[in-house]
Amino acid sequence: MVVIITLIASAYPLHNGIILPFDIIQEGREILQLSPAQLESRMRSAFKIRTKGFGRTLYCYGPTSYPYNIKEHQQKSKHNFPSFSVTGTSCALQCEHCSGQLLRGMDATLSPDELLSRFSEIAEKGGTGALVSGGSDGQGRVPLLRFGDAIAQGKEMGLDIVVHTGIVDESTAEMLAAASVDAVMLDIIGDSQVMKQVYHLRDGVKAIRASLDILHAHRLPIVPHILVGLNYGELSGELNAIDMVSGYDPAGLVVIALSPLPKTPMEHIQPPAPETIGRIMTVARFALPKTPLLLGCARPMGEHKIHTDRYAVDSGANGIAYVSQEGVDYAREQSLEPVFQDVCCSLASQAYT
Repeated sequence: MVVIITLIASAYPLHNGIILPFDIIQEGREILQLSPAQLESRMRSAFKIRTKGFGRTLYCYGPTSYPYNIKEHQQKSKHNFPSFSVTGTSCALQCEHCSGQLLRGMDATLSPDELLSRFSEIAEKGGTGALVSGGSDGQGRVPLLRFGDAIAQGKEMGLDIVVHTGIVDESTAEMLAAASVDAVMLDIIGDSQVMKQVYHLRDGVKAIRASLDILHAHRLPIVPHILVGLNYGELSGELNAIDMVSGYDPAGLVVIALSPLPKTPMEHIQPPAPETIGRIMTVARFALPKTPLLLGCARPMGEHKIHTDRYAVDSGANGIAYVSQEGVDYAREQSLEPVFQDVCCSLASQAYT
């Protein structure tokens, strides 16, 4: 499918119809302080940017790492788009919000042969692709380099392969570019103190910016992830993160939210409210009007998820991972057309090329 996008970069319509540049930090702070009624008005402008530039399809993603079945949609095969960890459950950083818990939802592929075998299984069963991820070493890097040949062979099988890198170096970027991976994901943190306290990395923000420089130089499709509430449930650096990625022409931007996990230091932390997530997504929509904006899978469940899905629709999201049935119903009320795909939301740019 080919969609022609005609938008004025980094701009949004004011009430008097004049188009002016959007200052991510200054106007982003204003959006965070708006009353609910003012926020609703600003979201209507964000929604118009989304429909003008991308049409009215809402992509609903359900990668098969986790079972996902709602009234509207049931996954057809668990082999369509699984997630693999090249380190199993091991992670040297032991970040405060995760402590390696998220790795437990991925299939361990500890050697290139194991990864290649799983790729072959996906291809044989008619699957679409896979996420390759893993825990980080002490410098925040996922040790991917020795898996380069397996990743390249997976691509030769016709699979879509997306990779979560963490901090990236030149050698890893060269390998990923040579393999022609479909998306490169990394978390973007805009506050050095949060990076130090939560990720246990000094100079982490500097390392993230250097990673973006390297990935951009190798013309890799970058899909940054911004985690709302990483600072123990509070906002700190999210606007800086949006500002940082805005200069790299990302293939997509995924907004996720702190979801307190058992057996982590943040187990009892209150996650950011759905409205707060909606405010950040609204800023992102204005800041990156030409970029697919996604609500990612890592976010609180239950009623929180339902309300967040609605805010994502209102703020102009292109897609939502593991969307609730209530979110689907609400999207239709807003004259959007939900389309389901059992793949990773980082592949959203494929719908617009």
